[in-house]
Amino acid sequence: MTAIATLGSHCSLQVLKGASDEGLKTILVCEKKREKLYRRFPFIDELVIVESFKEILEQKCQSALEQNNAVLIPHGTLIAQMSSKEIESIKTPIFGNKWILRWESDRMMKEKLMKEAHLPVPKPVTNPKDISKLVIVKRQGAAGGKGYFMAANEDDYNTKRNQLISEGILSADETLYIQEYAAGVLAYLQFFYSPLTKELEFFGVDQRHESDIEGLARIPSEQQMKSKKVPSFNVIGNSPLVLRESLLDEVYTMGENFVEAAKRIVSPGMNGPFCIEGVYDENAKFTSFEFSARIVAGTNIYMDGSPYYSLLFNEQMSMGKRIAREIKIATDRGELEKITT
Repeated sequence: MTAIATLGSHCSLQVLKGASDEGLKTILVCEKKREKLYRRFPFIDELVIVESFKEILEQKCQSALEQNNAVLIPHGTLIAQMSSKEIESIKTPIFGNKWILRWESDRMMKEKLMKEAHLPVPKPVTNPKDISKLVIVKRQGAAGGKGYFMAANEDDYNTKRNQLISEGILSADETLYIQEYAAGVLAYLQFFYSPLTKELEFFGVDQRHESDIEGLARIPSEQQMKSKKVPSFNVIGNSPLVLRESLLDEVYTMGENFVEAAKRIVSPGMNGPFCIEGVYDENAKFTSFEFSARIVAGTNIYMDGSPYYSLLFNEQMSMGKRIAREIKIATDRGELEKITT
């Protein structure tokens, strides 16, 4: 019997609850400092206690997963704490395509794949000297918004970058990515693509709440102008969003284009959950500034199922449960290699 394993962070509770609901053994690779938290949940069958998540790269940890025929479910913590090379070296089968995680982590590769998928993307700015309008400056990888900042010109960029370096949030040699700021309603579009059925499923939409940039709206402009603090875009939580039905056709088209582009560029393509992240402007035009090539934490708000999945499944279906079912079906068919790397 196949077991489901993941790191104890991000969306691990959803992933393992879904696996348990599908009758699969659940394994949590858990940092010792969070052991007390995860002992609370009866659907976690086994905890592999580590001092740091990087121990999953060691033979002892991988042997424990191998003995249980485990499939590792990647999420944002894996990408945030390990390099692409380290992730690709993991011997445990990884659900989805571990090679595409490199494209998520590298901003230039990410931009290339999004353009290949014909997604409308903000204009990149290759040099701070070329900043002529409001831009957002981002770090590489899955930083959860921490260390991001907005700038209006080169001097503004340098001032804020240097301040974040002095605060230890950025390193002096860190490569930053600059793109023009796209204003509008935030919408993070969640999908699932099944290589077994060759069908794309639209799962749901979330919005992310970032501190302390959101709190600025509650401060009078006079006090805002006096503040010297660089606002943070650190993601604190998520809330649900339901789109106008007239937008859904375009949503499916964007998802399908992304799946086809991933097949062409990074074999075996975009398997399993992914997210296209962007904003809708005043004309309901979508601009995409990111993608995540794995399950996103915004799916946690739909642990009992999403409005859109209720149209596809006659049962409560979280993304964690959907992943587990895909693995269960593939195992029963002897086709696990189709959905893992």
